[in-house]
Amino acid sequence: MLIKQFFHGFIRIHILYHASKNAVCGVWIMKELRRHGYKISPGLLYPTLHALEEEGYLKSEKKTEQGKMKKYYTTTSKGSKILENSRLKIKELVGEVME
Repeated sequence: MLIKQFFHGFIRIHILYHASKNAVCGVWIMKELRRHGYKISPGLLYPTLHALEEEGYLKSEKKTEQGKMKKYYTTTSKGSKILENSRLKIKELVGEVME
């Protein structure tokens, strides 16, 4: 359980990073995270996306594609600020951990 909690923060930062570059949908994020070795289920991903949106870090827009409704997420200004702060903390941490 502790490992899941630890990596959940990494997943949130990863989501914010990609949503800051382009609008992303849940399916794409799940594939991207798996590409990086995260084994994430829809049961973890979608509540995380909803929480990030409720916290004001993401905003969503619904689009219909091939008859299916999809939500696309982008970062808000609040999300961009927390991502930048996270980058600084990550850089500092990596420097210490990799000494």
